[in-house]
Amino acid sequence: MPGPYRRKKTHFGDTHLKRGWCTKRRTKDLDEIDKDIQPENAEKLLKQEVDFDRPGLAQFYCIHCARYFINSTALSDHFKTKVHKRRLKALELEPYSIEESERAAGKGNWKTADKRKIETQPSKDEESPNKRKKESVDEDSL
Repeated sequence: MPGPYRRKKTHFGDTHLKRGWCTKRRTKDLDEIDKDIQPENAEKLLKQEVDFDRPGLAQFYCIHCARYFINSTALSDHFKTKVHKRRLKALELEPYSIEESERAAGKGNWKTADKRKIETQPSKDEESPNKRKKESVDEDSL
């Protein structure tokens, strides 16, 4: 009776490819996204110019996940997913800083990380409540 099958070494000599595999779907880190959440940066990211190389011409962007979507429906569906909710939960803690590392090493007073209240960004339809009021007033006047 023959023994077990020999292990196949099909990935021999692929060390030059491994970096590409690891960084293929690389996204922004939490500290980079924390900078994007700041109001001055968030405004720029939400109102980008039309970019033909991005999905949805760069008009539908989730700041918290750093992802582009093809239309507003896909973006609003994304807001309801586990992936987005987990990202919001991860962003509640302030990012690790140099000051925090020094406090952990014994330089200064220790304090726990502060929790923040992070809410989902408003969609394009929800951004202009005045527009809806004007439309309803126009309909009433007819």
